[in-house]
Amino acid sequence: GHYISVDTSYEGEKAVLSSPELYSEEWSCIRLIYQIATTSEPSPDPARLNLYLRQEGESFDRLLWSAKEPSDSWLIASLDLMNSTKKYKLILEGEMGQDKSASIAVFEIKITPGYCIECDFEENHLCGFVNRWNPNVNWFVGGGNIRNSQSILPKDHTLNSELGHYMYVDSVYVKHFQEVAQLISPKTTAPMSGCLSFYYQLKQESSIVFTVYLRDTSGFYEEIWKTESALSADWALAEVDFNAPYPMEVIFEVAFNSAKGGYVALDDISFSPVYCSNQTGTPFNPAEAGCNFEEDLCNFYQDHKDGPGWSRVKVKRNVYRAGDHTTGFGYYLLANTKFTSQPGYIGRLYGPTLPGNLQFCLRFFYALYGFFQMSGTLAVYIFEENHVVQEKIWSVLDSPKGVWTQAEISFKKPMPCKVVFVSWCKSFWDCGLVALDDVSLSLGTCQAADVLPPNPGECTFEKDECVFTQKKRGRGSWHRRRGPTPTSYTGPKGDHTTGVGYYMYIEASNMVYGQRAYLVSRSLRGSSGKQCLTFFYHMYGAGTGLLSVYLKKEGDDEEIPLWRRTGEQSISWLRGLIEYESDRNYQIIFEAIRGVSMRSDTAIDDILFQAGPCLEVEEIQFSSGYPDSLNEIEY
Repeated sequence: GHYISVDTSYEGEKAVLSSPELYSEEWSCIRLIYQIATTSEPSPDPARLNLYLRQEGESFDRLLWSAKEPSDSWLIASLDLMNSTKKYKLILEGEMGQDKSASIAVFEIKITPGYCIECDFEENHLCGFVNRWNPNVNWFVGGGNIRNSQSILPKDHTLNSELGHYMYVDSVYVKHFQEVAQLISPKTTAPMSGCLSFYYQLKQESSIVFTVYLRDTSGFYEEIWKTESALSADWALAEVDFNAPYPMEVIFEVAFNSAKGGYVALDDISFSPVYCSNQTGTPFNPAEAGCNFEEDLCNFYQDHKDGPGWSRVKVKRNVYRAGDHTTGFGYYLLANTKFTSQPGYIGRLYGPTLPGNLQFCLRFFYALYGFFQMSGTLAVYIFEENHVVQEKIWSVLDSPKGVWTQAEISFKKPMPCKVVFVSWCKSFWDCGLVALDDVSLSLGTCQAADVLPPNPGECTFEKDECVFTQKKRGRGSWHRRRGPTPTSYTGPKGDHTTGVGYYMYIEASNMVYGQRAYLVSRSLRGSSGKQCLTFFYHMYGAGTGLLSVYLKKEGDDEEIPLWRRTGEQSISWLRGLIEYESDRNYQIIFEAIRGVSMRSDTAIDDILFQAGPCLEVEEIQFSSGYPDSLNEIEY
């Protein structure tokens, strides 16, 4: 047969292969058979194969999958593609990296309706299912008119003929007690829940244990189905409720106790998004367990016995006291406000009930204001539903900095439970102010989220400058930095993403009055319809100049001003929102102009491009107080 491979004569360039325009209203599975081969030692910049989804109306491609592991045989990747009403293209990208001897090849790419964990075992790639090799017992492909085993079945289930195929495991080579054969499904790549069904035959002379497990990325096994009884020698249907909110593998495991144990056969694994008992279970929605406190407490509540420990407060924009984390001028929760600042107060904030036996990642932002050591003034507990057991899973250790800092905690409990935020102080000297905002909950561990492909169109500056580059004119330039800026009374104390990460800023002490610094995006894909740009900006310092955002369309010389702020705005990170449209390819430009003094460090962070109109509207796009003198100075 034929395969397609990357031409290696162009160094450092990417090879891009684009699909025709596709459309799938049903859930589909992409199967890719590929190989990355190399003769050299692993290099720091290896060859890579990436698969992107390019949706209609989006300025950014979404990375679905990426591989860099070299192999001496063809490998199969299975990727679930959720149903969508949008047209899309698949983009296959080969990057050669620095490895001169590498080659990247693709043998087959196939998009079939249905889920990747479904399989009838009629095709030789076995839908990406693999046997975990064991010296004695293994899963084999049976059928297809091959008479090669003692306990082979006359017919498969799919075709009900001797030409069809199925998977089987036989006890004839068992050497030890409790030997285990495992058949492992491809990993799910999109959240799914419903009914998993399969057909099996079990013939036993001594006890066989046939079990189905789910295994998550951290290697945790959960048993979802099991049979130990002997059945008639015909195909039996098994159905089991299946819930995979984060990546999981399905493992079919057979354990034998002796060499005369008999056999197990398996065929026609299928999946339906409705639970087996036909009730459409409402899957748990993690968004309901989070809150940004802008409107109310969402599904959080306080116990009246404690009195009002936590208050929902809002700070107007000012240069002395920081506002909330969500927008810089919204609401957040404050424990120990002036109404409750007697020693010995306690504030408990209860979250909604969470289902048991799911892996969660809890993230929230906190800030401490006070003079002394305040360790232990904020803690997170898990209350199990019976309220008997409470377990402390996190408490604050650091001294107050007055910076919104992100905390993240992974947990999993067998029983339904609640998250409780507790703030308390023993004596007057311990009672500073404890602030809480932007609580969010996601499924899967916090570490698992770091492995996921990044959100396209989002830039937090944690690793690099993403799609942005400097356009240098004179000495003005943007710098990537963490922690406070060098000059006092200007610039942020920490970034907006986590409080301890990176942001971009201009260092006013290296620039002269009126000098400009440009941060320019690469060319982004135009589309019909509105786009929404969100970002956070920090303009604190008596001498602060200007921050402007421009849109430059391909082929135009002029830059269209979209948004501008002049002078000192706040000691907080403030959220900026811009709605714009461009049917041609375009660039977004952030321009900062240094103000009258050194105290004009302007910073930006957490830039996010989204398709569709902005859900909220910013009051003023152009703030006044634009001094004429700044117009005259050009570099």
